[in-house]
Order: sequence, then structure tokens, then C-alpha cells
Amino acid sequence: MLRHPEWLRVRIAGGENYVKVKTILRKAKLHTICEEAKCPNIAECFGNGTATFLILGDTCTRNCSYCNVKHGKPLPLNPLEPMEVAESVKTLDLKYAVITSVTRDDLPDGGASVFHETVMEIKRLNKGCKVEVLIPDFQGKKESLKKIVDAKPDVINHNIEVVKELFPEIRPQGDYRRSLSVLKTVKDMDGRAITKSGFMVGLGETDEQILNTLQDLRENNVDILTIGQYLQPSREHVEVKKYYTPEEFNGFKEAALEMGFKYVESGPLVRSSYHAEQAFAEVTGFINTE
Repeated sequence: MLRHPEWLRVRIAGGENYVKVKTILRKAKLHTICEEAKCPNIAECFGNGTATFLILGDTCTRNCSYCNVKHGKPLPLNPLEPMEVAESVKTLDLKYAVITSVTRDDLPDGGASVFHETVMEIKRLNKGCKVEVLIPDFQGKKESLKKIVDAKPDVINHNIEVVKELFPEIRPQGDYRRSLSVLKTVKDMDGRAITKSGFMVGLGETDEQILNTLQDLRENNVDILTIGQYLQPSREHVEVKKYYTPEEFNGFKEAALEMGFKYVESGPLVRSSYHAEQAFAEVTGFINTE
């Protein structure tokens, strides 16, 4: 395992807000991708009183070699989960909530109906709260995507995750073209929808492949982009091939903005929901003052 460079140092978890968020989540028996995926920004985000909720349980039906979320046979769905998430959003007094999930290929609609209900409950209980969803590919099922679009979340995110050439090795149960199709279909269903995607670098991709990925995403009308450094969660996961410098990440950002993305977060510690509210505000001009 390569030694982490200086620019990858993160805050140590702790503090009053961190404990408060953890306590609320445990009391409601909710999961977060922050914890399950060992996000390096968990101290910053929990410390700011926010978190990215993980719905549909904590067990994924897929097994991507970069991901720390456990995989296997999921437990039955919790019918109270949408309400419990909405109530936790209210308790935390969030003005911007991010909802993601494990992939549930075992469910007929991939869990899209639970996403729909969760978004609706959050908006019902939390006046003025904006909601971003980070969705799986739902195996490309348009009827599932329509459930997402019909819930009218403020941002619909689907991560491409890695460059096309690495899918067979890193994401064997995923499909690069299918993921692009998900993003395009959302825009086709609602041209006003704000779409978002992101991917990791450091897995052996070339600069040309990175730029090609940017171009593919932009050609499918993605508005917001995130690019971050892959960090190996354990020795059982795929190894880091390269640590990109902050300067290199700035170069990717400049290239993406030149292609027409409306907002780009690109940096070593950037993850999907990092500065999500700020991105939404930049793209829409909306500032929540409630």
C-alpha cells in the first residue's frame, strides 16, 4: 500500500456536533454512507451537523473491488425507513439532505419506490429542505428512474465511479454505457432536472481516459461533477496505483469547466456529497434563508 502524501491528511473525528449526529443516527437505527464507506470527510461533515443517509439497508447485492460497503444477501426492507430518515433530517435541522443507497438488484424496482417515498417524506416534514439523491443504475429500468424523477428531488446524482476501461476489473456488475444512459434518461424525462455525476482517480487510468470520461458525461448533459482520489479501504480492496496532486485535480477542474459543466468539485478528498449544498446554490442561485 502506497504511503499517503501530505495533502491527504484529514481531521480527527470528534466534537459536540460529531457526537450529536452519531447519537441521532444510532437512536433511529439509520445508516450513512459516510460511515459504511469510510469517507475521509466524516469528521468535517458530522462536525457541521450533516450526513449522507444510506437507505435500503447496509448490504449491497454487488461487489465492487473499491467499495467498503458490505455485500451479500440483504435483510428485508424497513417499511418505516422513509419516515425515520425524514424525522432525523428534522432533528438535525438540515436545509439540504443527501440520500443514497446500496444497490438492491434483488428488488423488482431496485428500491426506487423507497427513494420516492423518502424524498416525499423529507419534503413533507421539512419545509424548504432541498433533497439530493445519489441513485444506483436500477439495471437501466426506465420505470424505476421515472419514480425518482416523479419525486422531484432537487438534484439527481448517479456516479460513473471509474473510467470506462476499468469497469471490467473494478465494476464487473456495472456497465459504463448503462450509467451514461441513466443520466441521459433523467434529462429526457425532465429537462429541468439538475443532474450530477462523479468518479475516482488513482486506479490506473490515464489522463486521456479521464478527459474522455469528462466528455462523455458532458455529452449526456450532466450539470455538476465531482472528482476525487481513490483511497484503499483495506488490504482486501484494489490497490491505489497513483496519488494525484492538488495541482492535477485543479487541471481536471479547469478542463471540465471548459467543457461546460456548471459546477465542479475536484480534489484529493472530494466525495459525491462534498459541498453538495454549495454546488446546488452555485448552479441555481438559490440560498436557503429559512
